[in-house]
Parts: sequence; structure tokens; C-alpha cells
Amino acid sequence: MNFNFLAIFELFIFTLNVLLSFVIIFRERKSTAATWSWLFVVNVLPVFGFILYVLIGRGISHYRIFKDRKRFQIGFEKQLKRTEVTLQDPNFVKKMRKNHAIGQMMNMLYAEENSIISANTDVKIFSDGRKKFDALLADIAQAKHHIHLEYYIFRMDNLGQEIYQALIEARKRGVEVRVLFDAWGSNRTKLKYFKELIDLGGHVVAFFPLILPLINPRTNYRLHRKIVVIDGVIGYTGGFNVGDEYASVTKKFGYWRDNHLRLTGDIVYSLQHRFILDWNSQHHFEITQGEGYFPDSIGKGKVASQFVTSGPDEAKEQIKLTYMKMISGAEREIIIQTPYYIPSDALHETLKLALLSGVQVKLLIPNKPDHPLVYWATYFYSADLVKAGAKVYTYENGFVHAKTLIIDGEYASVGSANFDYRSLQLCFEANVVLYDFDIAQDLRRKFLEDLKLSKALTLERYEERSFFIRFKEGLARLISPML
Repeated sequence: MNFNFLAIFELFIFTLNVLLSFVIIFRERKSTAATWSWLFVVNVLPVFGFILYVLIGRGISHYRIFKDRKRFQIGFEKQLKRTEVTLQDPNFVKKMRKNHAIGQMMNMLYAEENSIISANTDVKIFSDGRKKFDALLADIAQAKHHIHLEYYIFRMDNLGQEIYQALIEARKRGVEVRVLFDAWGSNRTKLKYFKELIDLGGHVVAFFPLILPLINPRTNYRLHRKIVVIDGVIGYTGGFNVGDEYASVTKKFGYWRDNHLRLTGDIVYSLQHRFILDWNSQHHFEITQGEGYFPDSIGKGKVASQFVTSGPDEAKEQIKLTYMKMISGAEREIIIQTPYYIPSDALHETLKLALLSGVQVKLLIPNKPDHPLVYWATYFYSADLVKAGAKVYTYENGFVHAKTLIIDGEYASVGSANFDYRSLQLCFEANVVLYDFDIAQDLRRKFLEDLKLSKALTLERYEERSFFIRFKEGLARLISPML
């Protein structure tokens, strides 16, 4: 009897694994690397692998999370009309045609991704968290109509309390306040912590809330965007989350080095539109009237820019395609700052091809892990670039969290998306492409300053790593499509 029960159970597990393997191969349409990684886990660890796949492995591209019926066309139409005027301006066209790669880039994002071109963007770059949040607090204090905040991490520590109290004061002035945070990234933040704001009429929502602590079938798909819109005329986006480590020196990380943008101009409409889609996707206090969120304000900036988003619900990996197009168009120099470099084969080979073409590639990564296996996978792929001729550096002054790509010192991308599988395939991300020489040069100067506080990752240094590190590298590389 026991023997028969065991045999039936083994047959059940075998059949379940076969069916799940067919689902992974034929239904999910994952990348080849991700498919093999999941097949390995599911078949080597039958029961655990099945549970793990149910929790973090299932795709969501076939679900309509951001429903078209709720899309706001007001801001989109306003931007579109101004873009059409801009594209007919001979001075603008002449300026963009000076760099063929920029023209192609703009056209690709505009034609294929509906990424509206804003020609009147004003940009302020923050690389220090305290300065960024001081500016944000000042803007919150001046808000008159609405404040929309969207963060992957919102902690109720010292910095979180500063932001929270500013939101409470704004709500007391009659300002609409909406806070959207990721339930996984902010798993220690409870809705009850926002009770005073909610009692005053503010709205707070967790994205993809957890069914039980650490358990959710959509756990793997996180809202990694950082977007703030104030009165529809000021926008913030980039890499900083809300937490003490992002604005001060901590024992664990040291100085937190990041890049964040304060934006004005038509591009704020794009940030607003994205926030509303993300907000309404959670079906709590949905925004159904939009005119007041897209005021007829005209920016006075001179920077051309485009806002690019991507997520696992989309068939195209927009930000990955953006990175690949920018890299393939480089003629002299590619600069990358990222905390995680675990690229797809296509992205990695695109960088290697640039190196073979004589383009200099410079990559800055952290010198310490915040996620151990992720770091050792980053170390492996970075060393592979060194072997191909790239110059790779580890930041020794703390933790580098900036997600920056600078091409030929002429244009750049800044945002929330890392150079890894998770950002480019699994998370909801947002970047801004800035077509401006002065902005690109400013970012490049900041990068060169960072190099003074960094060490070169040489092949000699890489070969000195211990056996234990080599083991962790091998394991991390094997499961890198799942990290």
C-alpha cells in the first residue's frame, strides 16, 4: 500500500514537471536563457521548483494590467500637437540631423513606442540624495493642486517621515495627495502608517499587494519606477527611493551615489500619464477626470527629451531596445553606471561589438553587494567585458546606484532601469533620454569624478578572487536570468 502510494506520488510529480516544462517552453515565451534556467530548477528541485515557479516565474504579458479604457489622452494630445510643431521647426530638425544616431533614436521611440518628443525640457541633475530630497520637499511645500508620488521603496524612517509630514501639510492646504509604493520593495511599510494622511483625505495604495507576507503569484514583477509629479508642471524621476540610506551615509553602504532628475516642460505630461496608468491599475480611488492634471503650462527649457517606460506586460522590451540602439550608434565612447550588470546575451554582445569597432566602453559598478548573488553575477559579466577590452571600475566611496548611459558625450539616458534581466524584462521601469550636449557633458564630468574614488577591475585583480567567490560566480551565472 505504501509502495503504491509512493509510486503514484512519484508519477504525479513527474507528470506535473512535464506539464510545467511544456508551459515554460511553449506558453511563457521566455528568453532561451531564462527558459533553460527555469527548466533546470523545476526538474532538479521538483516540488520546491514548482512552488518557486508559481510564486515568481509566471509571465504576465498576456494580462491587461493597464487598461486602454482608462488611458488619458488629454496630456498625450497636447504633447503630440506641440511635437508636430517642433518637428516642422527647421532649426530643431537641423540640430538633430547633426547626429544621425540621435535622429534615428528619436524616430524609433516616437514612431514605435509613442514616446513623445519634448523640446522645451528644463533639467536639473541630482547625484546627492540629500540635495534631491531637499528640492523635492521645497516643491511639495509650494504645491497648489496635486502631488503624485510613486516609489519602489518608501520607508517610514527619518527621511520617510520628512516626506510624509510634508504631504500631510500639503493635504491640510487642500492639495490632492496620492502615494503609490511597491508592496514588495516597501514590504515593511504598512498602509496604517499613513493613517493621518488618509484621514485627511489623501490616498495611498500598494502596487501588487502581498497576499501573505512574502507570498504573491506576481512577486517577481515589481513597480521599480520612481515618479513624482507636482501640479502637472514639475516632475522627478531617476534612481533614488525614499529611505535613510538614499540621503545620508550609512554603516552598511557608505555614501549613496545615484542620479535623479528634476524636470519641467511638456515631458511632465508623460510622467503624469504614466503615473495615472500605474495608479488606476490597482483599482483604488481611480482617476477618471484628467484636465486638471495636464495644465496648459509651456516649459522654457531648451533640452530635447523623451520619456521611455517598459514592463513585463508589454510585448516589447522598450528600455532594452533603447539601450541597444544607443550603444550600437556610438562612435567614440560608451559610459555606463549601474549597480547590476547582468545583461541579456543580445545586450552583452552589442557592447562587445562596439569594443571590436574601436569604441571605448567604460563601466562603473559597486565594490560591494546589496544582493550577494546579483553582485557576483555582475562581477562575472563585468570581467568578461574587461577581457573584451572594456575599462571597468568598482566604486570605493560607498554604493553606486545610478542607472546612466552616456553616448559619445552627446546624449544620455537616466532613470530607474538597471542593466540586468530583472529591470529589462521583469520590472516596471522608467527612463528619460536627454538629447543635449551640455547635459551629457555634465553627467560625464560626474562620472570622471567618480573614477577618482574607484579602482580599475583588471584581469590580474579578477584572477585573484577566492575559490568561494568563484563558486558564487558560477552559481550566480547559472541562475542569472532569474535574478
